Amino acid sequence: MTTTTTLELTGLTALPAQTWGAIRLVPLVRDEPIADLRLDARLYGDDLAAVALDRRTAYYAYIPHGFVATWTADGTPAAAYGTRLRQGDERRAGPPPCVSLRFHRRMARRVDRDRLRFLPLHLALEGYLALHFGGPAVVWEEWSHRAVSTGLSPRVEQAYTGAEVAGLGDALRVFEIHPGQCGVLLYAADALAAAFVVPHPDDYRALHPSLLHDLYGELVYHYATLYGPVPDFRARIADGAVYSLAGLRAEAARQRAEWADFHTTALAGGLLDTAYEVQRVRRMGPFALSRFLPPFHRRAEQHIGETITHEDGRLAYLKTFRLSEAQTRRGHLLTLLAAHDWHFGATADALGVSRDQLASRVEHAGFGALLRQDIRDHYRAAARALSQ
Repeated sequence: MTTTTTLELTGLTALPAQTWGAIRLVPLVRDEPIADLRLDARLYGDDLAAVALDRRTAYYAYIPHGFVATWTADGTPAAAYGTRLRQGDERRAGPPPCVSLRFHRRMARRVDRDRLRFLPLHLALEGYLALHFGGPAVVWEEWSHRAVSTGLSPRVEQAYTGAEVAGLGDALRVFEIHPGQCGVLLYAADALAAAFVVPHPDDYRALHPSLLHDLYGELVYHYATLYGPVPDFRARIADGAVYSLAGLRAEAARQRAEWADFHTTALAGGLLDTAYEVQRVRRMGPFALSRFLPPFHRRAEQHIGETITHEDGRLAYLKTFRLSEAQTRRGHLLTLLAAHDWHFGATADALGVSRDQLASRVEHAGFGALLRQDIRDHYRAAARALSQ
């Protein structure tokens, strides 16, 4: 089932941020924890992972951990299911002579009546990679036999682990976890890099280090590397505005409210003000696991991600990935091609460009192999003649 909606951080309050270099971390605390859903990590190590999506399609990626969701159907508290670390001597003999591979069945798989194992963030990334994956449904003259027979297979994107993002490891190490904290908004040079929300404060304390193993986009990596320290926003009380402890408490509460409002309307507006196409992946008692895709507006902040929501609308879990400009362009191009049945002329008209220019965009997006070679040569020659 697919719907269109916006994200809401209902029940979550943003507290003053902490900064480390170009990294800004904004804690999110819950007014009331969600006790009937709990998350814990299942560790997989550093092996390359293959996920069987169906009989003909597989997803390959670095997947260091999965999340196990445990819930109750009647609203009674649930306990996080215990996990075990691997024994320290398992690899005493050294790595195998070839790259090892770990196999998973499905992105989200029920492991018990009230427990579900899913692969965090990769559930969302697989949705992005599968965007119009089948390729042209109509055999227009421009498309090659490969485009019609295999579509966009293989579909490849690159990302950076958190360990490669400058300053993130130190920021997470010195980050102060607040009482009641159930999430964080992570910024690189004040560009929103990721949002992470869990149902319970104990879950957040256990999963906080997992942010270092998550995947981050090209923009986040470069911003953290190239930009200097971000400014620290400090609360200021005007002279003569406070004459008692009660007045000081009121002024502190006002400053907190202003910070939360500034954060949701300015800093995180690109994430929260966008209408997403949401696809439900699995029902989990009163909860639903879903993933979402943005409208792929060019030159705008665009995020993909996944959520777990309660049937009453509460957001229990959220994890997002910010797309780079190039990834947004690829999504925009694929969406337009699919909307016009992969007809070259109609798509070029919708973009306001010539067929030659559209062919160039398809090639620059990495989809040039889907075009017939003679068509590619023709468009290249036409583009050269036009430039002369």
